[in-house]
Order: sequence, then structure tokens, then C-alpha cells
Amino acid sequence: MSLLMILDYAGIALFAATGALAASRKELDLIGFLFFAAVTGLGGGTLRDIILDRMPVFWVLDPTYILICVIVGAFLFSTAHRVGWRYRLLIWLDAIGLAAYSVLGAAKGLAATGSPTIAIVAGTLTATFGGILRDLLANEPSVLLRPEIYITAALAGAGGFTAADAFGLPLYASSGLGVAIAFALRGGAIHYGWTLPRYKPRPGRPPDEAIKGKKTK
Repeated sequence: MSLLMILDYAGIALFAATGALAASRKELDLIGFLFFAAVTGLGGGTLRDIILDRMPVFWVLDPTYILICVIVGAFLFSTAHRVGWRYRLLIWLDAIGLAAYSVLGAAKGLAATGSPTIAIVAGTLTATFGGILRDLLANEPSVLLRPEIYITAALAGAGGFTAADAFGLPLYASSGLGVAIAFALRGGAIHYGWTLPRYKPRPGRPPDEAIKGKKTK
């Protein structure tokens, strides 16, 4: 089994676990667990393959990915209630999955197009889209709206892998570098609350006021 395939299966399992944990927080039934696991685990890679015109998408070519989501979802349906800190586990598993998938997505984007720019975009989308879908479906605050670093970590991981590959580093070295960068940034954001500077010249006006042209004090 190749290094990229290991990253692929590991990323699927980790993201599927975060989806199942989100389902446990909402006290859903078994089908809800399986659905959340599959959507979260497969969402980012599906979007990547559609954009790269890699049809049919990866889980149609290899149903092992679906089986991984089903196994993880069923396992957590039986065991998630034993974990008292499910949300913290969810965000740390998400951080590991994000790191792995930022590299895997970049590698697939690079293989499909040869473009470093597309590789970085593909890595970022692969690493983040499943988590975005999970939060929307679970009606949780989206990772896009939380202040700590998230998408930036995926960008940095994909960029680190792509740059290392351009310099001719072996696959294991460039992959390890990308994973380490992404996880360090996301882990630091979780543990230390790292954020990027925010736009704060003045608050936005309520929609009604903005439409009517009223001035705020």
C-alpha cells in the first residue's frame, strides 16, 4: 500500500469519525451516524474530483471508502457515549484529518494537472469541504465563521507539500512536511487560539438600515 493511499484511508476514517461524533452530539439514530460519517468523510474528495474532472469520483471506483465510513459510523454509534469530551475529540481528529487530506488533495491535484496552483487549491478544498458540510448539517457554528486558523492551515500544508515536491524531495519527506505544517498550525489554533488579523474598520449595518440608506451612529 502506497503512502498516499495510507493517507487517503486515514483521512477518510478521521473525517468520518468527526461526522459520527457530530451525529452523537445531536443524538441521531444509526442511519444519521452513517450519513454524517459518509458526508464528512467523502465530501472534500468528491468536490476535488468533480473540479478536476476525475470521473467517476474516487468512492465509486473504490467502494472501500464507503465501507470505511460505515464501519467508523457504526463503531461510534456504539461507543461515542463513553467519551465525555466528544467535541474536543472531534476538533482534534478533524485537525489530523485536515493535515493528511491537505497533502493528499494537493498530490492528486498535482498529478492531474501538473500545476502547483491547482494542487494547493485541490488540497485546501479536499481538507476543508467535508468539515464545512458537517457543521452545516449539524447546525453547528461553521469552521468558516470561527476565529481560529482553519483554512489557512490547509493552505499551508498543501503549499508546503507542493513546494517540497518542486524542490525534488522524496514523497515521504514532502508529505511529512506538508502534514506537519498543517497540523502544527491547526493544533496551535486549537490549543493557543491562534488567529489571523480580522477586518475591523467599522461594524456592518443591519440589512434594513443598509437598504434604506440610514446612517449608524
